This record gives sequence, C-alpha cells and structure tokens, in this order.
Amino acid sequence: MYILYNIVMNIKTLSTTEARERMSDLVNIVSTSRKSIVIGRRNIPEVVLIPFPAFWNGRFSEITNINAYSKSFDFLANEPEIYSSKDVKRKYV
Repeated sequence: MYILYNIVMNIKTLSTTEARERMSDLVNIVSTSRKSIVIGRRNIPEVVLIPFPAFWNGRFSEITNINAYSKSFDFLANEPEIYSSKDVKRKYV
C-alpha cells in the first residue's frame, strides 16, 4: 500500500485512488486494528476513516458518540489533568 507522509501535519495520508481501489481492505484494517486512516489528494488530508464506536448512546448526537466512544481522544490518556471536577462544574454547570 502506498502511503504519502505529510511532514507538516505528521499524518500518513492514503491517496483517493488507492482508497477507492482498496476500500474493502481499508474497512477491514480499520475495523480490526481500531486505528484511523487518513485519505486525501496531493498529500493533503481530506477525510478520516475511523472505527465505529463500540458503544452508542442514542441521547447524544452522532459526532458526540463518535468522539466519546471511539479512540479519537486516546492520545489524551497520558496527559496530566489540569482541571478538577470542581473547576469544570463551576464553569459549565
């Protein structure tokens, strides 16, 4: 599989031509690995193929479900907590 590497954004990007030819393979890769694949043209990312969330809460919007239940924000797991629950409640509740 030919993957372009966008140095500015540090993202591997698959061309739309290759994605079209290998869509079934890409769906299988994303589904089993639970990792996202970026698809774009001329080394410019345009869309992301992400795994469907393991859990779905009908009370929330589609984008909220995708963000909350997919691995979109797993990179934050190792980040320090800079706000306490009290801070968040004071500002947003």
